[in-house]
Amino acid sequence: MAGFPIVGTNQTTSFDNFAEIEKPAVGDPFYGQNSNYPGNSPSYTDNGDGTVTDNVSGLMWQQSFDHNNDGSIDYEDKLSYDEILDLVDKGVSFAGYDDWRLPSIKEMYSLVLFSGKDISPVSTSTLHLTPFIDNETYAFEYGDLNAGERLIDMQCATTTVYVSDEVNYMVFGVNFADGRIKGYGTVFPGGKKKAFNYLLVRGNVSYGINQFQDNGDGTISDLATGLMWKQDDNGEGMLWKDALAYAEGAVFAGYDDWRLPDAKELQSIVDYERSPATTGSAAINPVFNCSRIVNEAGQEDFPWYWSSTTHASQMSGKAAVYVAFGRSLGNMWGWIDIHGAGAQRSDPKIGDPQQFSNGRGPQGDAVRIYNYVRLVRNIK
Repeated sequence: MAGFPIVGTNQTTSFDNFAEIEKPAVGDPFYGQNSNYPGNSPSYTDNGDGTVTDNVSGLMWQQSFDHNNDGSIDYEDKLSYDEILDLVDKGVSFAGYDDWRLPSIKEMYSLVLFSGKDISPVSTSTLHLTPFIDNETYAFEYGDLNAGERLIDMQCATTTVYVSDEVNYMVFGVNFADGRIKGYGTVFPGGKKKAFNYLLVRGNVSYGINQFQDNGDGTISDLATGLMWKQDDNGEGMLWKDALAYAEGAVFAGYDDWRLPDAKELQSIVDYERSPATTGSAAINPVFNCSRIVNEAGQEDFPWYWSSTTHASQMSGKAAVYVAFGRSLGNMWGWIDIHGAGAQRSDPKIGDPQQFSNGRGPQGDAVRIYNYVRLVRNIK
């Protein structure tokens, strides 16, 4: 299998601004969310040899995070980023294959499932937790409390490095404990190297590579994913409910089946070789047009875009997933690009951004609530 088929998010539950609801019908409030457009259902084959084949993406993965084969998944299975790169560079032979590689961020994100539930950074019990990966297929554990980690410490390294020259060296990773993408520093203050989880991958070397075609009518087709995008965004921030309605009511270029993309569809068009600091652009191919904004630090920047996917917690569905095509700011020692352009985070679906004027969470994440829209439709 080749190409870049998007694996569905596995989000079958529907939500309003706060909680689960019955699946909306056409014309209902909140119609157009992820549960209404599930995409390609995740499907895996356990090969019985410590590997799993993703039947949608065509990628083969290591099945377990137990890399030292001691029967438990803990801190001892993690390596520094340099150690992971060195391991792969020397060649890994596993299950009879010797062409294993460290995945790109788009390859690694293909495994994320938004049937997961967000975890609190201070959680100390795994009771009732649901990870953002199929833990019936893959051998997964949360962070190692016995080694001084938090349960949320399940950051998986990729080959994708943040290209911004405004920040220290950061590697994009996927956290299967909390269902997010961010840039991670590889060294802690003081010089200790950060330890990462990882899964190696093989096969379908074209996965994650877009094939954009400008259709000359204000639309862009991605022949790799089978998705058509509107070339321009909507030009203003709006609440999640309004973004769903806007997308469902859109008629453009002769098409009336536009919708709000799900989290993985939206992330598929991030260009991780671009950033506001290094290319003066959004993290997206220049065939697209992006609105310009002024961010919380007073810099000229580019928007965050809503997805149709709810980022559910154990108790509610009050946040939705966005992807940052501009800087992803946190208020630490002032506003800085803490997560990187191309990060995937979540915002409240409704509320007053001024209530979060100093940010929220351990890293002071900026909260906007009013995010932009990029329309998508399936190429028939």
